[in-house]
Amino acid sequence: MKILFLTDNFPPETNAPATRTFEHTRSWVAAGHQVTVLANVPNFPTGKVFPGYKNKLWQREIMEGVRVVRVWTYVTANEGFLRRSLDYFSFAVSGVIGGVFLARPDVVVATSPQIFTALAGCILAWIKRRPFVFELRDLWPDSIVAVGAMREGPLLRVLRRLEYWLYRRAAKVVSVTSAFKRVLVANGVPQEKIAVIRNGVDLKAFVPGPKPVELARRLGLERKFVAAYVGTIGMAHGLDTLLLAAERLRDRRDLAFVLVGTGAERARLEEDARRRGLDNVMFVGSVDKEEVKQYWRLCDVALVLLKDVSLFHNVIPSKLFEAMGTGRPIILGVRGESAELLQEAGAGIAVFPENAQALAEAITKLTDNPALCRDLGCAGREFVERKFDRGHLALEMLKVLEEAAEQGRTEGRK
Repeated sequence: MKILFLTDNFPPETNAPATRTFEHTRSWVAAGHQVTVLANVPNFPTGKVFPGYKNKLWQREIMEGVRVVRVWTYVTANEGFLRRSLDYFSFAVSGVIGGVFLARPDVVVATSPQIFTALAGCILAWIKRRPFVFELRDLWPDSIVAVGAMREGPLLRVLRRLEYWLYRRAAKVVSVTSAFKRVLVANGVPQEKIAVIRNGVDLKAFVPGPKPVELARRLGLERKFVAAYVGTIGMAHGLDTLLLAAERLRDRRDLAFVLVGTGAERARLEEDARRRGLDNVMFVGSVDKEEVKQYWRLCDVALVLLKDVSLFHNVIPSKLFEAMGTGRPIILGVRGESAELLQEAGAGIAVFPENAQALAEAITKLTDNPALCRDLGCAGREFVERKFDRGHLALEMLKVLEEAAEQGRTEGRK
């Protein structure tokens, strides 16, 4: 089967969409299929083109058997609604134009969170007369309203109509949570076309183990209990709560907070930490894919936080699985499906979102109880080994693509 996959994030970028797409497509190639990924030049989240790349009209490469075609886009940092929207829209236009010159696939897949990539995939599928599969990672544009980046109004109504038109046009919708599926079904999308394939973790890449001694020494974190946030530092994550918890625990000299990543909120939060004199908080910045694994092993507890917005009750942050894969206990500040998953796994402590006192108390509890940390970490690793091996999940999604391709062939014979 020939698969064309559109995504605006792909390695060497290290965010969740890039990682999921790469690990899935790599597995499909290993299963004997031909996969072409249509992406933009790597630049997320800083808006600076990665070394070795240029933002030009067309460039090709092969990554572990996956054929990657990159097209020009308007490049900007992951901040500012208008500029990011122009980035998204420019990729949709370039993706359609570039995709026209690619060989005809059996199925076209496009991934959210933003819907312009999905729109490009839908248009290409129509041009190529092939079925379109929408991978739903986030309910966009509702998610940008949830973080205050956009207000209700005529533009939002147009985007919502476009969103649901794309769901209806798709031969299949692959949702990363059961909650997203419930939302779509409640809004008239046929449930039989929606498959739920959650995020997972590469169990060979993310493994338990001791702290990396050299990294701990370099950061001055020897003999420290490390509470780490690893991921995008964005508007959705409510990381002011982390700083408030750190302020409450500033007298604990055996405890350090480490934030790994960058994003729209990093500069503001870093300045706030300086203003508060929080010498127990460290901002590391963006690191490459291999270093991310080292930072997961550096931490003693993983902090997984989002703002207390009803929309976020439907999401499951992918960092939840990476922390479990590395055998690290989790403190989760997210309600809904994520909290249910953590409870099922027995892998951590759930606290009310945006509650700094509850977060501080949970961190204190784990700092003072190494045995509990060990038990929670082991439970998380066993859980993802049973249910969330990325390789197995990739093959589940492959079955959905095969069904869509067969559906397209059947309709073509009519």
